[in-house]
Amino acid sequence: MIIIGLILLIVGFVIGLHILWAIGIALLVIGLILWVLGAVGHAVGGRRHYW
Repeated sequence: MIIIGLILLIVGFVIGLHILWAIGIALLVIGLILWVLGAVGHAVGGRRHYW
């Protein structure tokens, strides 16, 4: 999710589509939150670790 967010962020910036930029930021933030929750030991989606 983090990688897809970065790709959409870059593509949205290069092409100039603000909707891709917004979706990229949202996916990046959600991915980072899930990564941090998994790293500190909280179960995310029924799993102990989030990949």
